[in-house]
Amino acid sequence: MDGVPESHTGWTFVTNHARVLAVIADNHSARIRDIAAHCRLTERAVQKIISDLEQDGYLSHVREGRTNTYRIEPGKVLRHPAEAGLTVASLLSLLVQDEVERSPFPESRRHSPA
Repeated sequence: MDGVPESHTGWTFVTNHARVLAVIADNHSARIRDIAAHCRLTERAVQKIISDLEQDGYLSHVREGRTNTYRIEPGKVLRHPAEAGLTVASLLSLLVQDEVERSPFPESRRHSPA
């Protein structure tokens, strides 16, 4: 079926929420379709993740015509007690550092992580 990513079995080091946040950090106006393709998730899963991140204050968006522009809250502290004191910015500094080589987005659309 076209447009549905291959399923993944087994565990991973990075959550889908972190993956989506990293793609948005790389391109603040990324479309849900592009985020889903990059993260190998369905569009519906990405919509749910974005909703979760917005509900808890990690992310917000502004509608500009037909495009959403996202804003990440870099100072927001991560949720799990084991990461007490670590911020979104510190997480993104690890996840976004090699995105230049891996990202499907053109250079002209890049933005800073926060």
